[in-house]
Amino acid sequence: MRILVLGAGKMGSFFVDLLSFEHETAVYDVNPKRLRFMYNTQRFTQLEEIDAFKPELVINAVTLKYTLSVFEEVLPHLTPDCIISDIASVKTGLHEFYEKCGQRYVSTHPMFGPTFANLGKLAEENAIIINEGDYMGRIFFRDLYNRLGLHICEYTFDEHDETVAYSLSIPFVSTFTFAAVMKHQDAPGTTFKRHLAIARGVLSEDDTLLREILFNPRTGRQVEKIRTELKELLEIIDRRDEDGLNAYLCRIRKNIK
Repeated sequence: MRILVLGAGKMGSFFVDLLSFEHETAVYDVNPKRLRFMYNTQRFTQLEEIDAFKPELVINAVTLKYTLSVFEEVLPHLTPDCIISDIASVKTGLHEFYEKCGQRYVSTHPMFGPTFANLGKLAEENAIIINEGDYMGRIFFRDLYNRLGLHICEYTFDEHDETVAYSLSIPFVSTFTFAAVMKHQDAPGTTFKRHLAIARGVLSEDDTLLREILFNPRTGRQVEKIRTELKELLEIIDRRDEDGLNAYLCRIRKNIK
């Protein structure tokens, strides 16, 4: 299969490396410096180069901020039967775009972003395949993710965004809170150092990704739960309520079993 990857960042490079030995691949990026270390693949910096390649599948791996605009730029250079796909962690606006663009499409979310995951060892990671769109496109990504040993879930676009609102916004906002009150420690404990490493990783993410996760229409309900729990915990602390704290710890320990 002829596969075009849009974007030569970490995830784009990962997909090129993964696919280039079994498929004819090409990668497109407007910045030629990002293509310097891309091997065993064709490298494009001009949209017109896509015309001759005639991809059968496009994987959009650009920064979330540019996902839709890059699709718009590339569409005129694709054949009518080409399948387009994204790996975006937030699907806001994508379903509507796909339904209007006229191309076959598939949408997935490999939930092992390059910040923390070991891309060479993914057996304990997850991936979501949106169960709307092209059947053969879904089969392709299911087979690909199965070969990586990923645990695969299928959701609709709405179910995906509901899941992401919980699984990303809760840890992200908790991390922001930690970072907001943090001060330098000359002799930090193990727990502090672990939280600090997580905070540095999260805050190294692209601001567009962080914004889209926080501005997901479903995020507010999840963040409200944090505020409710903090209020209850603060009341227990203010009262120095040992029985209340014991009951609270018992309840939350059940959540992480």
